[in-house]
Amino acid sequence: MRTKKFAYHLLALFVLIATVLSACGGGGPAAPDVAAGYTGTVVTSVPQDLVAACKKEGMLTIIATPPDWANYGEIFATFQMTSGVMINSLDPNAGSADELAAIEANKDNKGPQAPDIVDVGWAYGDSGKADGYYQPYKVSTWDKIPDTLLGVAAKDPEGYWTGGYYGVMAIMTNDTVVKNTPKSWEDLLKPEYKGQVALTGDPRSSNQAIQSVFAASLANGGSLDDAQPGLDYFNELNQVGNFVPVIAKVGTIAQGATPIVLTWDYLAFGYKDTWAGNPPATVVYPSPTIASMYVQAISAYAPHPNCAKLWMEILHSDEGQLAWMRGYAHGVQQAEMEARGAIPADLAAKLPASSDFESAVAPNGDQLAAAKALITEGWMTTVGVDIPTPAP
Repeated sequence: MRTKKFAYHLLALFVLIATVLSACGGGGPAAPDVAAGYTGTVVTSVPQDLVAACKKEGMLTIIATPPDWANYGEIFATFQMTSGVMINSLDPNAGSADELAAIEANKDNKGPQAPDIVDVGWAYGDSGKADGYYQPYKVSTWDKIPDTLLGVAAKDPEGYWTGGYYGVMAIMTNDTVVKNTPKSWEDLLKPEYKGQVALTGDPRSSNQAIQSVFAASLANGGSLDDAQPGLDYFNELNQVGNFVPVIAKVGTIAQGATPIVLTWDYLAFGYKDTWAGNPPATVVYPSPTIASMYVQAISAYAPHPNCAKLWMEILHSDEGQLAWMRGYAHGVQQAEMEARGAIPADLAAKLPASSDFESAVAPNGDQLAAAKALITEGWMTTVGVDIPTPAP
């Protein structure tokens, strides 16, 4: 999740300083409230024995979950209101591999640098389980979570990881700059989009950028088993002068430096809401496209396992799923909630219709691993464009 503001990198440091000073009796500064600016609710449906056990533990340490990613800020507020326990946030912009590395590095550390919970890309569910990084836990709403979604597993049968939400790769445009919205991969090659198309990261390291290249392969003669056409497509996009070697962020999109960006739909719709028409923006789904699920798991070495279990319970309560949906993420229990009328009409009206992205497909673990290896290793040889990380 390396697309958020640099300021959040400081959260873990501030939390650590506050914790150390407090432990020394120094009356140090309070840890920053990661839910500041967000409104939560008390979830009464969660097991109350977990609430009590979490209160005794006194902290939940999370990693790689920025408040403005899929509306996590509201979930933070809801957890804190339900438990009375504050959240310690580590490296919100970390990637999935970084999260597992943090578990590995802190196996014997019960302090504030050891994550209790992770939010990782789908492929890291089974791999993290195989490496012994997770402990099993089945939430009380386990039966409401589908076994499969988008053609892949939505939860580990033994409860080592549970799918939470998914996103669909979309095209977002700043309509002040882009007068004719591109609606397809082919459209992005048109001369009118010269110097306008960007990715949200470097395809040699960014999951979101890798998935963008992978998605492009599907429309250009490739398949879930062959991502090379995606690299060839971006080489062509670069050769015609349309590709911008700048990492697109919310600011660069709004300012027009990267007016066309390939990004997860929930981020795009969230940015659009934030801008409130200044600038105007459009989000479209190219066909075909890629969908990708994020899964959550409790660290096998969690210092605060009961708080981690309570966090999972909240994520899979109606309140947690609705919070994700308000952030335009597609909750894994959305269909079940729709069937029993648990989604408010005003929220349902805002969400994109599933028919808008019916061409979306999700790669399995082997396909994703193969595509990642091919794209990260082949970007420079095929496309040959370095995308420098912007200064904070």
